[in-house]
Amino acid sequence: MTTAEDRTIRLDSARAGSGPATWGQRAIWGVVSRLGDDAPRYNLPVALPVSSPRPVPRVLADLRELLLLHDSLHTRFLPHGEDGLEQVVDGSGELPVELRTSAPEQVQEVGAALLAELGGRAFDHTREWPLRVGLVESGGLVHRLVLVGAHTGMDYWGLGRLLRDLESVQAGATAESLRASRSAVQPLEAAEVQASPLGRRRDEAARRYWTEQLTAGPRQIFRNPAAPELADDPNRRFPNALLRSPALAVAVGRVAEELGVSDAAVLLGAVSHQLALSSGSSDVLFQVVVGNRFQPAAGAVVSTVAQEALFRLTDADRDFEDAVRRTRSVAFSAFRHAAYDKWALDREVAGLVEKEAAADHSYWWNDTRDPAVTPFDTVERPDVPLSELTGRTELSWPTEFLPRKNVSIAVDALTAPGALDLAMTADPAVISRTGMERFLRGAERHIVDRAIALEGR
Repeated sequence: MTTAEDRTIRLDSARAGSGPATWGQRAIWGVVSRLGDDAPRYNLPVALPVSSPRPVPRVLADLRELLLLHDSLHTRFLPHGEDGLEQVVDGSGELPVELRTSAPEQVQEVGAALLAELGGRAFDHTREWPLRVGLVESGGLVHRLVLVGAHTGMDYWGLGRLLRDLESVQAGATAESLRASRSAVQPLEAAEVQASPLGRRRDEAARRYWTEQLTAGPRQIFRNPAAPELADDPNRRFPNALLRSPALAVAVGRVAEELGVSDAAVLLGAVSHQLALSSGSSDVLFQVVVGNRFQPAAGAVVSTVAQEALFRLTDADRDFEDAVRRTRSVAFSAFRHAAYDKWALDREVAGLVEKEAAADHSYWWNDTRDPAVTPFDTVERPDVPLSELTGRTELSWPTEFLPRKNVSIAVDALTAPGALDLAMTADPAVISRTGMERFLRGAERHIVDRAIALEGR
């Protein structure tokens, strides 16, 4: 039998203040606030086993240290008119906690249900802090911890930072000791820099770069869409495919080393090359999600700083290796211009679209992998030839989504135990399920075949 109980984490005398929202906060808030019932799709849910089960008060105390450490975890957002958004950092308040008590053999099942419950609701950003907490207790100890972050409060890097800080707190660190050990630019401080003359110049340069690239890029990437008659059907579903590849997890590093680039460049180059081959367009564009944590102080904060870079690769169909090598320099320029006032940029892009002067920018790439986590942290690296590993690739179709605005294809890279995942969501008006499978297997093949050739040297 499972019982439910409400608890709270009380916060007193924490850092407080208010001011304009950061560019990253504005960007995400602008998206999520328009999604309505689909808003929970942007939530960041995670369920964790508590490896050394702890009493409820101890777990709540650990989480309170995280609230004290990261201002974003006790921040609300207040819109002002059409172009204003204020972040309010509360110095006191209570964070609700959902506590479930269950039999030991049901802990994981109850935790999964609690994760679905907490993650399936939209956040009220004007009243609610951007974190939900659930605990599953058995025998007086917490065995499962459920956390759901609002995307306005954290991106995936921020979630990873939160979990690493939780490990430090569980090992004895405090908010005070962690703050003293490193510098971290809190969101209010970041917003102040963005509003400065330097910040305004960066914003203007970034928006100018976007305008130049959009003006120069191709107006339509897929020359022959799969089913254009579906484009106006609001009830069509966007299939989601998942390619899980042990071979890719091994091959990407080998190719990166041989070509003298990062494995991120290898993946983006391969996907760009495949997009050119699949679409018939030699020039391709991706909106690439960028962490924007180039300064050490930004890497230590839990917040939303990720924004999109506009990545345009010309002659992407010519050669795989050439595409990968040029991806490095093109991505560098794009990433330099990936921090800007999203709302101001949106107005400029809308003007280009209205004049039919904008390139097709409905293709998305998001490398969500945490550099601190590898596919072989928890499983052994396979000691077999890559040609054998290729037979272990799996393709599945986990779900379907409602139509997404300005999305033709979205591809994510993810880390899995012993494998690298490529997840793809696509508009069936643009590309069929068969085309999606060819796309994913093609991107994998470019990298793995190159790595196999290296084995023969």
